[in-house]
Amino acid sequence: MSKFHGFARGMGIGGWLTNYKRFNVLPDEWKLLLTIGDFEHFDSYITEADVARIAAWGMDHIRLGFDQIVLEESPYHYRERTFALIDRFIAWCEKYHLNLVLNLHKAIGNYCDIPEPIALLDDPELQRRFIALWQEIERRYHTKDNIVFELLNEVRDVLPDQWNDLVAKTVTALRQMNPNRKIVVGSICWNGVAELKDLRLFDDENIIYTFHFYSPFEFTHQQGVLQARTLYYNRKMSYPDTIVKYREFRELLNCPLGDYEDFECMNKGYLRHALRGAFEFRQSHPEKILWCGEFGTIRHCKLKDRENWMNDVISLLKEYDIPYCAWNYLSTPNDGNRFSLVDDDTREILSPRLLEIINGTYAKRL
Repeated sequence: MSKFHGFARGMGIGGWLTNYKRFNVLPDEWKLLLTIGDFEHFDSYITEADVARIAAWGMDHIRLGFDQIVLEESPYHYRERTFALIDRFIAWCEKYHLNLVLNLHKAIGNYCDIPEPIALLDDPELQRRFIALWQEIERRYHTKDNIVFELLNEVRDVLPDQWNDLVAKTVTALRQMNPNRKIVVGSICWNGVAELKDLRLFDDENIIYTFHFYSPFEFTHQQGVLQARTLYYNRKMSYPDTIVKYREFRELLNCPLGDYEDFECMNKGYLRHALRGAFEFRQSHPEKILWCGEFGTIRHCKLKDRENWMNDVISLLKEYDIPYCAWNYLSTPNDGNRFSLVDDDTREILSPRLLEIINGTYAKRL
């Protein structure tokens, strides 16, 4: 089995250069503009102490999300102010011996949680800007071998070939500059596990394939205010649990029961079934690297339920030798879907058990 060396267990950072405010409440004419408040937030939100803390927890990498508008001042012109922040962050990661994934979290034309008038995959000019941005990032960090490029977070439900074609063009452009850059590619449907089979594979040992995992959605996003279903249902969920509330949720919204048909209890057995697309990919393509780049639970789940779910997910990933990166270190208070794993004020992990689970030592100790 191929290994993702130096990227066994990581921590995602959102809330800083992505997810720092919710664009869905803004009128269209404001969505691509930054304010003085945004820049003040970028300058202060994440510090060296945060990177030191993540390293002290036993993580070996950080996945740093950023938005295109944070780096791109106008088409093909870039914000030196923001790149200076990333330069500083890279230096901190190097100081504390952490590898880094640079993740384009929201590209113009592919904001995973708000509609946009022009879609990235329908617009050749937006695609040229997308590729040019990654070329600029490669130009700046060409000598940084410990930095991995994740081309795009959570592509929407589109035709697979639309996304595969843009990936191929971007990889070709980057390979002309750096044949050895590690590049992460996820599939459509928000990096869906079941859609891993739709990815176009490359004869390239430095391409890493990724997926995200938030199943069952009714639990991981319970009472979330950014999705109509969870906002409408507005009910607490526990884990593990009987299937009753999950069936009720689906029936109330007239949704197919799908994977719930064969399960009486939402537990590790269900999660194993829900992750089968990743396990099948791993077994079918042992020469490829597969990485779970994002998984987690909304902040207002009960802590014990969060711990139980994360422990089951991580133990399954480790069973199949799949490296992972938890989401999310810290979320801003105005984030409607807060997945943060630390206290807002002290920035300490929410419980010792949660820390053991995330760094992969809890299951071994049992």
